[in-house]
Amino acid sequence: LKLATELTWLRGVGQRRARDLGRQGLRTLEDLLYYLPFRFEDRSRFTPMAMVSAGEAVSVQGKVLSARLVRTRRRGFTLVEAVVDDGSASLKAIWFNQPYLTNVLTSGTSVILYGEPTRARRGPRVLQMENPDYEVLTSEPGEQPTLHTGRVVPIYRRVGGVSSRKLRRLVHNTLSDLSSAVPDPLPLELRRRHELMGRLEAFEKVHFPPADEELAAYQDGTSQAHRRLAFEELFFLQLGLALRREGMHQRLRGHAYTYTDDLRETLKQVLPFRLTEDQRTVLKEIVADLRSPHPMYRLLQGDVGCGKTIVALLASLVVIENGWQVALMAPTEVLAEQHALTLRHLLDGTRYRVELFTGGGRATERARREQALASGEVDLAVGTHALIQTDVRFRQLGLAIIDEQHRFGVIQRMALQEKGDVPDVLVMTATPIPRSLALTVYGDLDVSCIRQAPAGRKPVATHLRFPLSRPRILDFIRREVAAGRQTYVVYPLVEESERSDLNAAKEGAERLRRELPDAKVGLVHGRLKSAEKEAVMAAFSAGEVQVLVATTVIEVGIDVPNAAVILIENAERFGLSQLHQLRGRVGRGPHASHCILLASSGELNPEARERLQVMVRTRDGFVIAEEDLRLRGPGDLFGTRQWGLPPLRVASLLRHRELLDAAHKDARHYAAQIALGRAGPHQALLSHLKSAWGGRLGVVGVG
Repeated sequence: LKLATELTWLRGVGQRRARDLGRQGLRTLEDLLYYLPFRFEDRSRFTPMAMVSAGEAVSVQGKVLSARLVRTRRRGFTLVEAVVDDGSASLKAIWFNQPYLTNVLTSGTSVILYGEPTRARRGPRVLQMENPDYEVLTSEPGEQPTLHTGRVVPIYRRVGGVSSRKLRRLVHNTLSDLSSAVPDPLPLELRRRHELMGRLEAFEKVHFPPADEELAAYQDGTSQAHRRLAFEELFFLQLGLALRREGMHQRLRGHAYTYTDDLRETLKQVLPFRLTEDQRTVLKEIVADLRSPHPMYRLLQGDVGCGKTIVALLASLVVIENGWQVALMAPTEVLAEQHALTLRHLLDGTRYRVELFTGGGRATERARREQALASGEVDLAVGTHALIQTDVRFRQLGLAIIDEQHRFGVIQRMALQEKGDVPDVLVMTATPIPRSLALTVYGDLDVSCIRQAPAGRKPVATHLRFPLSRPRILDFIRREVAAGRQTYVVYPLVEESERSDLNAAKEGAERLRRELPDAKVGLVHGRLKSAEKEAVMAAFSAGEVQVLVATTVIEVGIDVPNAAVILIENAERFGLSQLHQLRGRVGRGPHASHCILLASSGELNPEARERLQVMVRTRDGFVIAEEDLRLRGPGDLFGTRQWGLPPLRVASLLRHRELLDAAHKDARHYAAQIALGRAGPHQALLSHLKSAWGGRLGVVGVG
């Protein structure tokens, strides 16, 4: 047997069990070994039966005095009752619908039982165990290893019709059958440097911890065995990303953009304000990439309102001035429209042409824009997924900018790149990403960060309020409106198709129209047609609408300097990063600004209350991102499946952060060696890398 052997070759796995296991993704012996216990029970200590009490799970050991089958009045329902004695006292054990046990638990048989004793419900109130785990001892107690009792026992989540007990037996058989047939893919020097045990030993301990080791470390996934398997996963994830990065850097684009003094003056004329130090640093990094003959693959992280858009525009102008085109892809029509509006405003009076590409609009108008793009008349194409449609062609795409990258998958990013001949790629996100997530998801990109806010940005005061405060909140909004300022009111919307949430926003708008008769109240949501959304947003931007009720379509990209208040209804339903994005809609003008988090109830669970308190305590998006990761875990937002990366089955971005940093550093070193043509000594390592990544690789050094 080998790790790649299908489970049907394992003792005790027939076609039916194989189907059940396959539905859980368990198809090979390796898959089974990576199906880790979700908890452990210490059944290694035996309690004399005379000392047993109700309500506490214990292990007991003794001999069967008697066992009998009891048929009940319920058709097809039987009991097996056994009396077990250890010399200090006796205990009754009952099993339901397992009549074969009368042939197993014969008089005089030595057994170990594990369960929680209870008082009998009928007859004498003696102690008994219902459906305890049992193990028959075929020799003297202590002379043979036990599997289900008398040790630290792994507990697995049931898979279809395969119980935890059966899974325990299958894993044990697998480890016994494989023995030395578990190759270790980690180089010996890495194992020694990080003091890691061998792979087989790690698998054995992670499933069956020795009784003399600290059980708590196995329970929370921080044992040395977990650490070994986690490092292996993280190392091969980082190695694949590092080789992908090396492959990108080795590709020659065939052209390098020039950056002259005249071009520098052109950029200065477009600038509406002086760049911050962070913006200047990032722009220098991007321009250096553009001047190189190698394509740029860079992630630009920036907190809300830090000025990423102006940096992206300046980079775009470098490309356009060299005779190439630029594409900026955003995840929603609202954000794409806002980008187009902002860029047109900044480029007003220049010769640069910006066009918007979305799924809506008349066919004749779309055809006109597509023709202008294909002929090279359009310099900067802003759009949604519409940009990657077959009919959309560029004359020569030089720079692909993807905004809010976490809302796109790898396939969409690659589809935009394929619109040009090895274009430069700039990935932007206004959602600050914890370092551990950035290394995991964007390990093949160079990373730039803007943390400084532009001069003049006002800090936003954040307040946590509850339903009883609603009248005071409305009075505050009335005063703000009377002073000429504007307000957002945001309702949660998990999916645009969820009518209940959409109805809540509609009803909220109607109620606010009654409560604020002197204010013009508008409503915008994802199901409005593009023209309707644009009209409402234009009215709000122009000050004709004083209160804008919205779902989370306004989360990113909306820039109205006169908006000084944002009220977030049912705030506990939002994630921290999303709340931070929404808060960034205000504080963009000269007025003191406020973010009011209105919870739906004063009885919040502790996790929800802590999440909202984080928003009150800090305005730093990177601090908030780390807290969000700590409180909620990585979740699906940055799930590896979306990114085309191998899954993490043991490693945790919360528990194993220090391993991730080490794996990242080691992987970069090995990738550089392989890229230099020194892959010879690392063929076994590359072979395992291909297995770990499946068909998702295609990088330097890996066929």
